Amino acid sequence: MLQFKQYALEITQTLDKLPWQEIQQVVDILRTAWLTNKQVFIMGNGGSAATASHMACDLGKNTVVAGMTRLRVMSLNDNMAHFSAYANDNGYEQVFAEQLSNYVNDGDIVIAISASGNSPNVLRAIERARGHGALTIGWSGYQGGRLAQIVDLPLVVPSDNIERIEDIHLMLGHMVTVALRKAMQEEFLPHPIHVLSTLQQGTPALS
Repeated sequence: MLQFKQYALEITQTLDKLPWQEIQQVVDILRTAWLTNKQVFIMGNGGSAATASHMACDLGKNTVVAGMTRLRVMSLNDNMAHFSAYANDNGYEQVFAEQLSNYVNDGDIVIAISASGNSPNVLRAIERARGHGALTIGWSGYQGGRLAQIVDLPLVVPSDNIERIEDIHLMLGHMVTVALRKAMQEEFLPHPIHVLSTLQQGTPALS
């Protein structure tokens, strides 16, 4: 029992040290992407691949607001035929970069998830994305790795434990989704000043 409580305690301690300003920046960037109809691409390996798929699902579905354009988001892990074709023919280090060459445009957002921050295929993809004018975000752990040095916005989980890093990356996906949905809903709702103005004008009398 003690080991479980210790694990939970260490998660809590790590959460307390998260870079909240950078997390808000991620939300702001995604909000801008939504307003300008830009695409969002997410990628990772292993557990980070699962997080990328999960986050793409949540951002694509759970931010939907009736009557509004939807956020266009894709996980580069999810098309196994495309993924494995590049792995087989071009090498595993190219599986994300080559897919981005098919899809990414200037102003799009590319989010790379790597606990170590040193996955070669993730680093290649970021280099390719930057070459196409995309804005890049890197989620990592430990000391951030090479990923934190080459992205436009690094977000490093301050931990040297792989399980804690991956746990918190998944939680970050949920935090960002909830915050972005709230921002989208606020964008859609009438601004309070407009509502107040309408009330002050009164409602026309019925004939």
